[in-house]
Amino acid sequence: MFDLQGHRGARGLFAENTLAGFAGTLALGVTSIELDVIITQDGVPVVLHDAVLDPDITRGPDGHWIGGGLPPVGAMTLAELRRFDVGRIRLGSALAAEFPDQAGQDGLRIPTLAEVLALVPFRRVRLDIELKTDPRAPHLTATPEAMAGAVLQTAAAAGALAHISVRSFDWRGLAWLRRTHPGLPLAWLTDAETAADPGLWWDITTPPGGIATVDAVARAADTPGWVPLWAPHYDGLTAADIEAAHALGLRVVPWTVNAPAAMRSLIAAGVDGLCTDRPDLARIAMAEAGLPLPPPR
Repeated sequence: MFDLQGHRGARGLFAENTLAGFAGTLALGVTSIELDVIITQDGVPVVLHDAVLDPDITRGPDGHWIGGGLPPVGAMTLAELRRFDVGRIRLGSALAAEFPDQAGQDGLRIPTLAEVLALVPFRRVRLDIELKTDPRAPHLTATPEAMAGAVLQTAAAAGALAHISVRSFDWRGLAWLRRTHPGLPLAWLTDAETAADPGLWWDITTPPGGIATVDAVARAADTPGWVPLWAPHYDGLTAADIEAAHALGLRVVPWTVNAPAAMRSLIAAGVDGLCTDRPDLARIAMAEAGLPLPPPR
């Protein structure tokens, strides 16, 4: 099935990585929801993209937009994080210009992964969970292995382990999951920045002259029993890249594809899905291509 992924829910329309945003995304109709996870100081996986609270989407208990000087999320407890409102984009920001159709909502809090699992009908809609670790700043988050373990524990407690995928730019967490839970579907995220430093991001030694990204993914992801997923940035992705990935046994679901023209072009080139902030527009492109549409939930 063509995989229509709502990126951070559907942040082109709803507040990203929030329960209200995920509910709105489900009502549109997607096959999976992409979300981000960071571990709090007290060990709780929370759904949040950045290791430091984003001043363009975060207001403090006083209702004012936050500034700098706050500790990283990994140094805050869940109770401390609950004080912040993440339901709107700051007017006048670049993010507001990028997502003018996002409907803000006051009073939205950072959810835990467990709360999202309780909301999403995961037997019908898969959760694709990104581990937000950064090898350039290891002091900001838990280790990749600790974060992966916390995600698995939370999913297992919810009975959702068979209905999640895990993704990351930092391949150390994926490598650990591949060794310890070989049946778990994984998605190997790439972009130009991480491909330029494979020793840091991919934890691999490349031969002289380097290695093609798709070959590196196939080598790292090789696991019998399931088809691994390559999640490249869409810009510059060609039909030849997609064909090469398919020949190596990879599915290809690029991110983050928001322009209808790019959606149509990538569908025609043979991608296996799209990760998008605008699943409403992607559904139109899918229908034009004769692809089946996931039902609203």
